[in-house]
Amino acid sequence: MRRLLAQFVDDECGATAIEYCLIAAGISIVIITAVGGVGSMLSTKFVDVSNSIK
Repeated sequence: MRRLLAQFVDDECGATAIEYCLIAAGISIVIITAVGGVGSMLSTKFVDVSNSIK
């Protein structure tokens, strides 16, 4: 039983998966923020072009 408990404590497979999930979450937050910023800038440009055509 002690050996089984020691193996469980020493196992780091789950920690690696959690680290990869945190990295993926951070990257997705950066991408969403960047796309939102670019989208608002493009919307402003399209409105400016539309107003200048009228």
